[in-house]
Amino acid sequence: MKGRPDGQPMEVELKYAVADPEALRTSLDGGTLDGIDADPWRTVDVEDRYIDTADGALESQGYGARLRRIDGHTLVTVKTDPAARRADKEDGAALKRRIEHEAPAIAQLDPSRWPESTARDLVARLAGGAKLRTRFVIRQQRLERDLRSDGSAATLSLDAAEVRLRGRAIGSFGVLEVESADGSTGLLELVAAAVEATGLVEPDTRSKELIAQELIRRARPEPDPRLPRVPKTPGIRADDTLAEAGRKVLRMHLARMLAAEAGTRSGEDPEHLHKMRVATRRMRAVWRTFDGAYRPKLQKRYVGELREVADALGAVRDMDVQLESLAAHAERLGSEAAEGLAPLRDAWSRRRDRARTALLALLDSRDYARFVDDYLAFVEEEGAGAADDSGGAPARVRDSAAGRIWQAFERVRAHDAGLRWADVPALHALRIDGKRLRYSLESFREVLPSGTNDLIAAVTAVQDHLGAINDAHVSAGMVREWLMASASGLSPDARDAAGAYLVAREQEIPRLRRTFPAVWRRVTGPTARRRLALALSEL
Repeated sequence: MKGRPDGQPMEVELKYAVADPEALRTSLDGGTLDGIDADPWRTVDVEDRYIDTADGALESQGYGARLRRIDGHTLVTVKTDPAARRADKEDGAALKRRIEHEAPAIAQLDPSRWPESTARDLVARLAGGAKLRTRFVIRQQRLERDLRSDGSAATLSLDAAEVRLRGRAIGSFGVLEVESADGSTGLLELVAAAVEATGLVEPDTRSKELIAQELIRRARPEPDPRLPRVPKTPGIRADDTLAEAGRKVLRMHLARMLAAEAGTRSGEDPEHLHKMRVATRRMRAVWRTFDGAYRPKLQKRYVGELREVADALGAVRDMDVQLESLAAHAERLGSEAAEGLAPLRDAWSRRRDRARTALLALLDSRDYARFVDDYLAFVEEEGAGAADDSGGAPARVRDSAAGRIWQAFERVRAHDAGLRWADVPALHALRIDGKRLRYSLESFREVLPSGTNDLIAAVTAVQDHLGAINDAHVSAGMVREWLMASASGLSPDARDAAGAYLVAREQEIPRLRRTFPAVWRRVTGPTARRRLALALSEL
């Protein structure tokens, strides 16, 4: 290892992708390295745990870190040189240079407990006090031998690597590496000419870390091997801190979101997309329910990322709802009368297809993959992201849940005064507050009396009723907009059919409003208020 002029230790090595390690070893033993002194092969088992903070602090600053277990010892290795990485990618050469710090460590992900070293201090500084977590593991069966020529030395290693994520194998790859012992390149150039002449290797300057990340991303369209089990309940207890209870609820909904991802991608059943969207909405509501229990910047970031995913899902789901409503209307008309709705249906289908294309682009993006990785690490680590209580005892569920639920109820009940004159946007605002009450009740359902289920059902009925009003309102607006933009190019039958559908959707709104008061009283009437108060008192 030779230092740079600025004193930084530099790793200088050749790196090749290997499709057939056995054939390459046979070639290396059969005279490929003639003229180079080569020691006998030795076998080494290596396990590398790649580590970072939940928000990727090390990677975002151009560093990669791992804990390597080899021969019963643990080493921490930190590598980087973003400029060299970019140059390697541009010229495609097998020669790779990176700054590397390596030192003894222990297996625990707490740098303060590692022996003093530059590598330890660098990891701690980059993490900025945030907890480290394991991103993935690479297990390697390594064959290596030492090489010498004209006073220079290097170590050649032939690795069969397996990538593992949360205990499951993701994929494997072969790598040939030749690392200079003193930073010189003369011996490496000899080896490069010899091994490249075999035709059994391809220059590949990607780090093993990057190769593993690509394997993980490619595996994701199938049932994701990282998927946590989808629990029936989050498992919260009255004595849990708010941060711990919220983490459990978020974990349940994230598991549901990821479980629906494969079906959302395939597009065979729109119900999968609906479930995925609901899960993102519920997680955003959970962040509001447990507001103050987490560090504000972390909460803001995750809510923003969830909103981006929810918006992409919502653009497709909203069109699914409109197409389903249009299809139901067409079925009531009969096949011949429904012919006139075909242009409207086709226009909405194209709009839905564009939204789905944008959704799939998001799900395939690196940003989404990183969001899922970080969010999974957060929800699975006890205490992650909890706000500083400044020396006081952290708030518990039994001490805080009742107040949070009652506040959500009060926000809903506050709509009662203006409900008689409320327009559709005001009713939609009530629907949003109703969802927040429902999700608050559901978040704490496990520590509330069973009678709370009746109130949850009543709030759900209000939400569904208001949702039907909003869907009719949106439908009418979309049909009107389409007619104004397209009427001149439509046949009379198509204009009449779309106009009739517009009228039908507009007439749906007053009918639903007339039946709403009975549904509303089940949530805000005296009986409902008494039941809620009694349920909360049992906490």
